[in-house]
Amino acid sequence: MQLLERVLAEPTAKQIIVVDDGSTDGSRQVLEAFAAEHPGVELVCHETNRGKGAAIRSAIGRARGAYTIIQDADLEYDPSDYAALLATAAERGVRVVYGSRVLAHQPISYRRYYWGGRAISIVASVLYGRRITDEPTCYKLFATDLLQGLPLREDGFGFCPEATALVCRRGERIVEVPVHYAPRSIEQGKKIRWSDGIRAAWILLKHRLITPR
Repeated sequence: MQLLERVLAEPTAKQIIVVDDGSTDGSRQVLEAFAAEHPGVELVCHETNRGKGAAIRSAIGRARGAYTIIQDADLEYDPSDYAALLATAAERGVRVVYGSRVLAHQPISYRRYYWGGRAISIVASVLYGRRITDEPTCYKLFATDLLQGLPLREDGFGFCPEATALVCRRGERIVEVPVHYAPRSIEQGKKIRWSDGIRAAWILLKHRLITPR
């Protein structure tokens, strides 16, 4: 619950939607108790594990604010960066803001993850004519109406490249800001694998060259 406490502590007015993606370790019961004590927290539960993209889609339809920020459940990303993401969207007049670990020169967990992320960022930049330093970042801010209008289909980690491809296809600018990052190890539960990187590249390529406009 440490993450939710930190999110709640941020002074920005917000709606908090938590998705329990079919957990089997008692997390659902803990979240239910937490939500009962904090009326500002809305809990959505999946009966089975469906993946990050499916969890995000379950939350998108409930979002009511002007902007939506994606937040993973671990503590790798710091909610204190919300203010910078929101301020950038307002000041720059953009509807998509990514929090870049690269621009902030943050520590890395494993070199293979770092260089894999950089490779995906280069692929996205070349395919879509954007300068993106950290495409796989968790911290993605979207104007809520934009996000709700995207034809998202990916259930797993493919949400990130899919969302990037779709907003670029719509001509949206992606502005990046530096964010804090405290990487986890595989032993601590880091789940992304090399195969997710291959799929990310395929999704970016598919939407650029194959998917009809």
